[in-house]
Amino acid sequence: MPDPDVRCGRSVVHNLHAHLVFTTEYRRGALTHPILTRCEEIMRAVCAEFGAELREFNGETDHVHLLVHYPPAVPISKLVNSLKGVSARYLRQEFRVHLSRYLWGGHLWSPSYFAGSCGGAPLAVVKEYIENQKRPAG
Repeated sequence: MPDPDVRCGRSVVHNLHAHLVFTTEYRRGALTHPILTRCEEIMRAVCAEFGAELREFNGETDHVHLLVHYPPAVPISKLVNSLKGVSARYLRQEFRVHLSRYLWGGHLWSPSYFAGSCGGAPLAVVKEYIENQKRPAG
């Protein structure tokens, strides 16, 4: 049975996953359960627009974690900017009263973020595999 994580494009076969973490501005604990639930819905829709899939989502009062399966044509920085921008806009509109108590200047997310590649073999295994490849004679 083929691996469902391996996707095929016109000229590429890929299996790319990123672990993303976004924190609220000043790490203020503004995120409630209903806000996190709505945030997940919004971020799933944004990922779908990019041809990506939000595989996992969870969070606490001051940050969220995402596991995103994305195609190689999507720059991770553009996906992150869209995820943060669209979610901030909708959440500020829908939870204006609650969020205004926690946020200064209307910014929901900190401008920084964490992005880590994940999935597949550990780096040590990939490094060993590449080191053990035969070089052409000559």
